[in-house]
Amino acid sequence: MKIFDYIEKYAYEELVFFHDNTTGLKGITCIHSTKLGPSLGGTRIWNYKHEDDAIEDVLRLARGMTLKSSAAGLDVGGGKTVLIGDPEKVKSEGYFRAFGRFVESLNGRYITAEDVNTSPDDMEFVAKETQFVKGLRHKSGDPSPMTAYGVYQAIRASAFKYWGDSSLRGKKISVQGLGHVGSYLCKHLYDEGAILTVSDINDKKVKAIMSAYDCTAVAVDEIYSQDVDIFAPCGLGAVVNDDTIKQFKCSVIAGAANNVLKEDTHGDVLKSKSILYAPDYVANAGGVINISFEGDVYDKDSAIRTTEKIYDRLLNIFEISETEKISTNKAADKMALDRIECLSKIHSTYIRK
Repeated sequence: MKIFDYIEKYAYEELVFFHDNTTGLKGITCIHSTKLGPSLGGTRIWNYKHEDDAIEDVLRLARGMTLKSSAAGLDVGGGKTVLIGDPEKVKSEGYFRAFGRFVESLNGRYITAEDVNTSPDDMEFVAKETQFVKGLRHKSGDPSPMTAYGVYQAIRASAFKYWGDSSLRGKKISVQGLGHVGSYLCKHLYDEGAILTVSDINDKKVKAIMSAYDCTAVAVDEIYSQDVDIFAPCGLGAVVNDDTIKQFKCSVIAGAANNVLKEDTHGDVLKSKSILYAPDYVANAGGVINISFEGDVYDKDSAIRTTEKIYDRLLNIFEISETEKISTNKAADKMALDRIECLSKIHSTYIRK
């Protein structure tokens, strides 16, 4: 990819590469925007086959965090970090403390937290070297439960929009990806009486869910073609693409994964097929909402109330989509970017502090 062309097109601020010889730490941090406040976004570890894959991933994820935070009404910008390596091999105290020193060197322009293949325990090591880290155990802890709760609200809102009833009882729902968020989501859905079909690349996770809930498991490549009402992608991104769109039999797509659409145009294709799409960064904002309520004291009640507003935000996005005759992902972008534009202009007025 032509990196500078991409950075210019989507108005990125920084793309920073770092490496530590002692621990083998190797990663990339992207700061997309600080117009609303310091950039905030988790750190994931992934064994990317090519460095270009890591660059593309961090760029897409950081911009998604900007839109997510704006759409959630938060006063933070978007950033992200990807660490390159096998998560089963690279993790150590030194590894994460080296990363923490790098985060500290950005002087508050980027705040990190846990993400795919990192945990609150890992963030405790990071916090030994930097103050710019969220999701610590003595504060809000693992954001996965709140992320799942927000996705649950998004699914309910989507059901209301599509069928006129937010109840999920009897609805057939397929969940792709059974990590922390996907597992918590399965509990919400099962408790309400949904009929679950699940899939994951990790057989242990599938067996754990099947032992906990009455559900059906299918192979990874079969999850897209299931005859269900709702498809909930909760793994990695780009799962709505030219190949999978041909297979979908669902009416609604709403899940926890980031960057669900391979290309923005796939939102238009879903609209043309009358498949209602809940934009990912709106649906999965519960985690970032949760850690935004970390201060000297974590305000859990406010975090829950704000996460529940995902329901109403999605209904607003669906209305924009209908009124302006645009796809729901474009409607979400419009809502998020309009807020950034408005507040960045307000902040241009100098006030002495």
